[in-house]
Amino acid sequence: MKGRVFVIGLGLIGGSLALCIKKEHPEAVIAGFDINSEQARLAKMLGVIDEIVENINDGAMDTDLIIIAAPVNETKEIIQLLSKLPLHPEVIVTDTGSTKRRIVESAASLRLKGITFIGGHPMAGSHKSGVSAAKEILFENAFYLLTPDDDVEAAAVARLKDWLLGTNAKFLTMTPENHDYLTGIVSHFPHIIAASIVRQTEKLAEAESLIPRLAAGGFRDITRIASSSPEMWKDILLHNRETLIDLLNQWQDEMNGVKLLLEKENSDEIFAYFKRAKQFRDDLPQKEKGAIPAFYDLYVDVPDYPGVISEITGNLAKEKISITNIRILETREDINGVLVISFQTEEDRQKAEKCIGNYSRFATSIGF
Repeated sequence: MKGRVFVIGLGLIGGSLALCIKKEHPEAVIAGFDINSEQARLAKMLGVIDEIVENINDGAMDTDLIIIAAPVNETKEIIQLLSKLPLHPEVIVTDTGSTKRRIVESAASLRLKGITFIGGHPMAGSHKSGVSAAKEILFENAFYLLTPDDDVEAAAVARLKDWLLGTNAKFLTMTPENHDYLTGIVSHFPHIIAASIVRQTEKLAEAESLIPRLAAGGFRDITRIASSSPEMWKDILLHNRETLIDLLNQWQDEMNGVKLLLEKENSDEIFAYFKRAKQFRDDLPQKEKGAIPAFYDLYVDVPDYPGVISEITGNLAKEKISITNIRILETREDINGVLVISFQTEEDRQKAEKCIGNYSRFATSIGF
């Protein structure tokens, strides 16, 4: 497709979408704006965009597709700004926000001017941020949720999908309300629970100094999503407050049920509770990309001797396998430590497992 695309917000998501469009539609011109001018400069230098624009007003003129890749509160403000501009009548405006109902409602100002707005949510991410982490494979096989209003023509939705064809994502269309309910269950609510576990542990640690040390291993893994951006999650929770209040009420009922099992010392029901949870969890798709970015971790048993870490990472470097994070769970004299290496994709993890097996004598296992 030929045309002009304007990306507002040149972080991981906006940058990756720009790369996907450039790959699939090389004749298109991609302009970009970011409130952080350094991010915009870097995006141009890396070839993520073709042009830098100084402000949204200039970038939005005579554009065929506008992608708002900004936090949800800023997205609403940008929509209001766009509604005051003389946009091209055939332009499609879309966003990438994690909540949809309030954003789609705010886009009424665009619809009143005959401008097509289609809410969007690419359900993929990374543990790195910024345009330097952008990659054209980020959305591959991920779900990309679209929430067009009832009056949006099917042809416009098809045109947006054509623009986004290079993402290789799985497009699903639903109402904004259904989107917020589903993502509330599988993304927003788990972030609240992870944060609450960490907060409770923090309070208990005030009276027991061993807790932070004992929590350094598996506890960090099961609560990893609690390290997400506080600013972003504040806005998401407020945008989806009705759904989350309902889910929290259900959660309280669930925990009261567990409490009752403990009070009655009901061994059979406690066993059944964990068995049902295990069965449902084990039946979840293992290779599908879901609402929360997966952690592609490799656990390596390593002895404690000088140079062991550089030996392993050096072998990975020889095979040009990139890592996103590395840490040691435990290293003591005469006891094998556990080196946890994180990767961007499942393919990289598999390559690393084979590489370490070929080059060294260390045992490996994948994360859970």
